[in-house]
Amino acid sequence: MADEQTDSSGQLLLVPNTLWSRTIAVTKSARQLGKLKSIETDLHILEQQDISFVVRSLTNILRKEQAKSQQLKKSKQAGQYFDPFLPYEADLFVGDISPTHLCLLNKFNVVDHHLLLVTRDFEEQENLLNIADFVALGACLREVNGLAFFNGGSAAGASQRHKHLQLVPFPFLPNQELLSGSLLPISKAIAQVQFNQGLGRLACFPFKHAIAKLDPSAWSNPVVVGQVMLDCYHLLLTQVGFTFSPHDLKQPGAYNLLATREWMMLVPRSQESAYGISINSLGFVGSLFVKNQAALNLIKEISPIGLLTEVGIL
Repeated sequence: MADEQTDSSGQLLLVPNTLWSRTIAVTKSARQLGKLKSIETDLHILEQQDISFVVRSLTNILRKEQAKSQQLKKSKQAGQYFDPFLPYEADLFVGDISPTHLCLLNKFNVVDHHLLLVTRDFEEQENLLNIADFVALGACLREVNGLAFFNGGSAAGASQRHKHLQLVPFPFLPNQELLSGSLLPISKAIAQVQFNQGLGRLACFPFKHAIAKLDPSAWSNPVVVGQVMLDCYHLLLTQVGFTFSPHDLKQPGAYNLLATREWMMLVPRSQESAYGISINSLGFVGSLFVKNQAALNLIKEISPIGLLTEVGIL
């Protein structure tokens, strides 16, 4: 077994058993400095089949839209892409993960302690994920139990070109009673998946997707789990019909990737939004976002799974 302090890119820089305490400390400091722009939401639970969809009405989305507008303005003035991660905001820096990745707080967070796992050098968000990405993800997910996800391209809900994975710690909601004690809105549906050789599908999703079990024994070592997750990722890409070579730089199409310590799911995407409602990876674990009551009413009318089907691929 490989040394725990090494990965495919060299030394792991993340000191074991420090990520969560660092996350708490930096969150407190960033809030005191006014650097976190948390977006307040109102919660609505919509039950459909085996999923308790959490629909969040964003009561303060304007600040994120203003920041995006400022970023586009800076890019236009500079005549090139303005990268918010180069340089990153020092007050949001949680820690170094590896020679290739670092960890930041999500400035515009809806869920507390939302982490971004960002490549140190610029890489396109539409590049295929690689072993360095998964070693960094494995190291963080091993320390912070939660939901990891990746928006593979603008059509999958990515708002930044600079490659970054995301990690939201459990519990997904402060009040777990809203989800009947489940970790995620989709937990019950996943528990009912019939796996065949480690692969399966959710009975309630009519669009293309695939879910795979992860080997729990791999979590003893971040290098091992990184390779396990990379292999699983490649398997899922193939399972949903993507044609690619592991040596390719660019991804074969837009998709959302979601992972916990127990499973990994991949959903190909056809478009970023439907009926004016944007969908990112979180939609496929049962978390949707709307800007107003009209959009909430629309989701109730067409159903959450109906909305997801519009942005997926049949």
